[in-house]
Amino acid sequence: MNSFRLVGLPFESFAHLFALSDAELSARNARRVFATTKPGYPCRVSLADADIGDELLLLPFEHQPANSPYRSSGPIFVRKAAVPGRLDAGVVPDYVRTRLISVRAYDQAHLMTDALVCDGAGAAAAIQAMFAREEVAYIHLHNANRGCFSCAAVRA
Repeated sequence: MNSFRLVGLPFESFAHLFALSDAELSARNARRVFATTKPGYPCRVSLADADIGDELLLLPFEHQPANSPYRSSGPIFVRKAAVPGRLDAGVVPDYVRTRLISVRAYDQAHLMTDALVCDGAGAAAAIQAMFAREEVAYIHLHNANRGCFSCAAVRA
């Protein structure tokens, strides 16, 4: 079995943005929002859906910054004072399991080598199958319906 770990984004990259005014956020193409449903506001740091009433930022994030034809960015949510999700190897949280997920494998040159869309409950099997191929260096998960970056999968 090819073990993996899902990893979120570091909160430190976003913490300073919560002190900005709404106008300053807008100038960065970001906005402050408050969760009105659960699930519905998936935090890319904690790898969990925000609770109703939680403050988050909705902002653009370059999830594929490599010098590659697959260079890409998209919107993400980050919860105020989010605690980084620290998942054990092979664990797929509800944050992923309850969504339709696009699983995308990349090689060392940051070229996509494989991709598929699956029910979140099938994400672990898809990740393991992709990591069974030696050329796969890392995997990104995206929420398939809205297309936004969810988290990365690395070999554990």
